[in-house]
Amino acid sequence: MPDLFEYAMVRVVPRVERGECVNVGVLLWCQRAAFLGSRCVLDRERLVSLDPFLDLAAVAAHLAALRRVCAGGPEAGPAGQLSGGERFRWLTAPRSTVVQASAVHSGLTEDPAAELDRLVALLVDRPGPLTG
Repeated sequence: MPDLFEYAMVRVVPRVERGECVNVGVLLWCQRAAFLGSRCVLDRERLVSLDPFLDLAAVAAHLAALRRVCAGGPEAGPAGQLSGGERFRWLTAPRSTVVQASAVHSGLTEDPAAELDRLVALLVDRPGPLTG
């Protein structure tokens, strides 16, 4: 039987005042499976096309911190000590920073890890040509 899951896209907004963004990852929480996962893909070319002066090293550091909090544990600081659901809510809280989470969406899945892969392919990876 499929389980309910929630997900949010991780976006980089190089210039917050402009509102332009690139999806760089997905956070996925499935309570019944006790699964909190993240996957990020830093497409430097796409980001630099929005802002050639973007500090890519700082963005990479923020994404690494996001992955640590998602994984939990002491190396993630105080947020890493929260439960999976609490960490998901903390990571998806609205922020006016360069690295942001989208609104939270939901769905049903029998395999949260495979769903995370599917969402990254659909929402983060460079799109292919339109068919049909």
